[in-house]
Amino acid sequence: MGLLEHTPAFDVESATALVEEYFAIRGSAQPLPSERDQNFLLTDRAGERFVLKVANALELPELLEAQNAVLSHLEHRVSFCPRLVPATSGDQITTIVSANGATYLARVVRYLLGVPLATIKFHSPELLHDLGRKLGQLTRALADFDHPAVHRDFHWDLANGPRMLHVTLDTDLTNLPRSVIHGDANDYNVLVNPDRNVVAGLIDFGDIVYSYTVGDLAIAIAYVVLGKADPRAAAAHVIAGYQQEFELSKDELDALWPLVRLRLRMSVHIAEQQQQQRPENEYLGISQSLILETLPRL
Repeated sequence: MGLLEHTPAFDVESATALVEEYFAIRGSAQPLPSERDQNFLLTDRAGERFVLKVANALELPELLEAQNAVLSHLEHRVSFCPRLVPATSGDQITTIVSANGATYLARVVRYLLGVPLATIKFHSPELLHDLGRKLGQLTRALADFDHPAVHRDFHWDLANGPRMLHVTLDTDLTNLPRSVIHGDANDYNVLVNPDRNVVAGLIDFGDIVYSYTVGDLAIAIAYVVLGKADPRAAAAHVIAGYQQEFELSKDELDALWPLVRLRLRMSVHIAEQQQQQRPENEYLGISQSLILETLPRL
């Protein structure tokens, strides 16, 4: 949780100047929400949009390299993930300096059009099915990807949930297949094209981790079911779409619903700790009221 004490604090003017200096992007910047890093939406003079991602001061360079590697790996395998924009030096990761002399690692990716799934009032069966399909495509695309840095002890990893919460799940997780996963397919990281009623993007690979392969599906479902009158019916559409692209084993199907509940319980636990440290960051508690309303019904 000490990560939050090292969150970057660049203002809009500084971000604008930095991207012009290091990436030759001239235009305007506006802040975007983030848990432990700092992001800015950049719009150049031609109207093209990018995202500046300034990493937490404690973030390891190897992990950012892993995030870049997975984006490069996915570039020609799926159509809905961000693409890297190198600096004028040719580097994909650039060191920037704040006004007080602190150094941070920064990257720029191309902006993906779409609105967060969380802002869509009605999740049609077709949209939920497409979400499952896109997640299944992602799982299949990541099946042959690996990087040493993502084999890490990470507080958001579902595999750490039982230990963090001091609970025993009602299913055995020991035999679940593992692979590299996105790790945070929540409803603010899933972008939707509302005109076509399809998923248009999956952003923010900052939680990438080697974990349960079914984890991305479980995490996505955890947020899809929030506030739903029939959570299992909503989840069923996502699962059907996922299995159209990537078949789940019996062990994974048995573990799916316990992992959904586990993710929501982890979110409550972690958000409580984070909000104590950064009460001014509204993003840290953005889903909590819906989680507290929905979790008892699951």
